[in-house]
Amino acid sequence: MNGFLVNAILYILAAIICVPVAKKLGMGSVLGYLIAGILIGPYLLGFITNEGQGQDIMHATEFGVVMMLFLIGLELEPKNLWKMRQLILKVGLSQVLITSALVFGIGILFEVQWQISLAIGLSMALSSTAIVLQSLKEKNQMNGPNGRLSFGVLLMQDIAVIPILALLPLLIIGDPIISANASEMHGLIDSLPGWAQTLSIFGAIGIVVLLGQFGFGPLLNYVAKSRLRELFTASALLIVVGISFLMELVG
Repeated sequence: MNGFLVNAILYILAAIICVPVAKKLGMGSVLGYLIAGILIGPYLLGFITNEGQGQDIMHATEFGVVMMLFLIGLELEPKNLWKMRQLILKVGLSQVLITSALVFGIGILFEVQWQISLAIGLSMALSSTAIVLQSLKEKNQMNGPNGRLSFGVLLMQDIAVIPILALLPLLIIGDPIISANASEMHGLIDSLPGWAQTLSIFGAIGIVVLLGQFGFGPLLNYVAKSRLRELFTASALLIVVGISFLMELVG
C-alpha cells in the first residue's frame, strides 16, 4: 500500500519518533527531521523510493518551505529591516560575492567550463533560510547579535536568488542533456532564447512586486472586514499558491 494516507502516516510517525530523540540529545529538531528522512528513505529502510514518491515529497516540501517563509515575513517589521540595511548590504552581499568567487575560481582551476563553475559558485553561496532560522529560533538567538548577523546574511541570499535565477538561462551551454533538463524546468518559457527567459523571470517578479504594493493589501483589508479568521487564512494561502504558480510558469 502506497496511498497518500499511508505515506502521510509514515512521515509523521518518523518525525514524532526522531525529532524528540534528536532534541533530547541536544541536536535540534532540524537534524531530527533529516535523520527521519534518512531512515525511511531509499538508502536505508526503503519506505520511500526515488521514483514517483520522491518527486511528490519534493513538491510538498517546497510548498512547506514557501509557507514557512511567508509566515516569517508576516512577523518582520519593515522598520527593523530598514535599520538592518547596512548589515544586509555589507555583510550579506560580501558573503554572496566572496563565496561565489571562491567556488568559481576553484572550478576554473580544475578546468571546469566557466558557465558551470559560475552556476555552481552562485548556488554554493546560498544556504537554507528555513533550516537556519528554525535553528536560531530553537536556541533563542534570533534577537542576539549572532542571530541578527545570520538573518542579515540570509536575507541578502534570498534577495540574490532573484538575479541568480534570471542569470541561469544565459549560462546554458547547448549540451543536449543540459538543454533537456532546462526545458523540463522552465514551463511556458522553455522555447524562448536565454535573454528572453531572463526578461520573463524579471517580468514575473515585477508583477509580484506590483501586486504586493497595490493588490494584496486591498484584498486582505476587504477580507479582514468579514472578521472570519478562516477566510483570512484562506486568502493568505491563495496569495502564496498564486505566487508559487506564477514562479513555476517561469521556471
